[in-house]
Amino acid sequence: MKNKILSCLFFLLFFLSQANALTFKFGKSGKISYDLKSGTFNADLNSDEFLKNGFSTLKENGTVYSSKDYLTRNYTSIQISDQFGKGTRHTINLSSPGKPDMRQIFYTYDQLPYFFVEIEVSGADVSSNEMTPVQGLLPILNGAKALRSVFVPFDNDTFISYNSKSLSKNEQQISSEVAAIYDNSSFKGVISGSVNHRVWKTGAVTGVDSIGNTFIRVQAGFTEKSITRDTIAHGILTGHVVTSPKVFYGLFDDWRKGMNAYAAANRIAEPPIVFKWKHPTPLGWNSWGVMQEKISFDKVVKVTDFFADSLEKFRSEGTLYIDLDSFWDNMLKGGLEGDYSKLKEFADYVKKRGLKPGIYWAPFTDWGFKSGGDRRAEGGNYKFSELWTKVGSGYHDIDGARALDPTHPGTQQRIALVIGKLKECGYEMIKIDFLGHAAIESDHFYDPKITTGMQAYDTGMTFLLKQLDNKMLVYAAISPTMASGRYIHVRRIACDAFKSIRDTKYTLNSLTYGWWQTHLYDYMDADHVVLGTENIGANKARTLSAVVTGSFITGDDFSAKGQWSVRAGELFQNQELLAIIKDGKSFQPLEADKESSEIFVKQSGNIHYLAIFNYGDKEKKFVISPAAIGLKTFSGYQLKDLFTHKSATSLNTAEFVLAAGDATMIKITK
Repeated sequence: MKNKILSCLFFLLFFLSQANALTFKFGKSGKISYDLKSGTFNADLNSDEFLKNGFSTLKENGTVYSSKDYLTRNYTSIQISDQFGKGTRHTINLSSPGKPDMRQIFYTYDQLPYFFVEIEVSGADVSSNEMTPVQGLLPILNGAKALRSVFVPFDNDTFISYNSKSLSKNEQQISSEVAAIYDNSSFKGVISGSVNHRVWKTGAVTGVDSIGNTFIRVQAGFTEKSITRDTIAHGILTGHVVTSPKVFYGLFDDWRKGMNAYAAANRIAEPPIVFKWKHPTPLGWNSWGVMQEKISFDKVVKVTDFFADSLEKFRSEGTLYIDLDSFWDNMLKGGLEGDYSKLKEFADYVKKRGLKPGIYWAPFTDWGFKSGGDRRAEGGNYKFSELWTKVGSGYHDIDGARALDPTHPGTQQRIALVIGKLKECGYEMIKIDFLGHAAIESDHFYDPKITTGMQAYDTGMTFLLKQLDNKMLVYAAISPTMASGRYIHVRRIACDAFKSIRDTKYTLNSLTYGWWQTHLYDYMDADHVVLGTENIGANKARTLSAVVTGSFITGDDFSAKGQWSVRAGELFQNQELLAIIKDGKSFQPLEADKESSEIFVKQSGNIHYLAIFNYGDKEKKFVISPAAIGLKTFSGYQLKDLFTHKSATSLNTAEFVLAAGDATMIKITK
């Protein structure tokens, strides 16, 4: 009798545990196991557990609530078919006396090896500025031989860098928008991050706790002065329902493939509103490389003539842009509301020479704020002090400029004035800069419906695009890393870079850990390539930094003759190099444990390209295996150096010796 009772109790407990267990499948071999009793969930792929005891939290009206704290949980699901494909929307409804209602929502798809999670809080009048859809342990990475985590910056301002940090007990890494944590000995890794950027700023934390457990936390509502530039907390969202961003979550055998998938998912989740670019990969010249504030009409005409007459083979399918950066207003009479005739004359001249004119502007900044706020903002009758973004008891100043509220009619009138004038002049490209000023958190925007920095950014950028009216190629310099994809065609991968091997290394740090943005933007750019009087090795490296990033903007002062103009003729007109950027896609790094990878690879059809950089001050030998670039063998392939034009064949490994501060490009063909 006793055995029968125990047996019945066992089956009852088993039945109850099964009743509380839910399984959501994704892709070919993935599953999420949700426990209705505990409010936690696990995730597996091919029997690898890459999330354990996962849970969600939110802060409502200053109090933090966890999915583990609720008394009642019930499950519903519906079949969906959206931009990601066919799948299922799984919803866990959580309720408890004295707590706001919470929903955990999982999106799984038949053909995707990853899933999405978002959470909602609802009630008569709820408010939140912090929501964490995913946090938990990463058993698959416990005891990894070479555990590392990537820091992705919020923007590319103040010469900020990416990094890959080695993790051990009691160490963590904070990243903006996305976490990438991986074993560098196998490259297996977990990728998780926000794919929505119009409302929230997101922070991602990875690390190892005191007992050796690897963990992750992806939190919407993240601000940190050294990363997001904000000096106040994230804005508060209110209403009957407040929803977090969707968070991407996946395990990948190669974390680099995971980052490519993450970037592509962002492009799908928030597709571009900028017009579709159907023209060649951008090539051109920008005045900030050397000329800077010394820009003048006569000088830029001479630059135009140099490209038209002496660099006629430096073209992208016949196209080249001549872009005036900051201080083009040297050519105005009467300021931004004055006479633009000289600017129009220049644009007309560039077109006459068979090229395309470009221009620059920083639409969300006041560079004259130190002169006081009583100045009238051009385009309207507001004072600048009315346009300044309010932050606590002061304003937001960075890079020597004060942020302008993107939602203020005075800011928008000023944008409409300047963009209207530039369109009338006939400019076909615009480089927009210091866009991070538009994304700053404020305790009060002019538009009361806007309460977060990213909502303000969306408002400002959407208004700017309407003024541009599909008339110009849109290139962003300093700008939010993830949030800018829907508004622009080209994004600069790093901050300003000029001519030295150190500049090349800095730029390629951003490509080493940010190459995946090639799937988020039409093009990425390495900034104005300056040759100057550097040695040939530094010139080659700087040239290749553009090629491996995906587009090519030069920056020397070609109104004057010098070593740079001779070298430009040699390097910039190399047709085999220019052919590489025809598809506009970046190279991928081979190394993920250095400040900047020395080796980058790209496959274009049946051709493989290998770019090698020696940033050091000593000669260095590089030994490359076929497997490293996706080949079984080098036998039967030709390896051609695109600078020396020397070729080699039938090698088991490839060896290259580079001088200090040098670089080369190898073309590998069957």
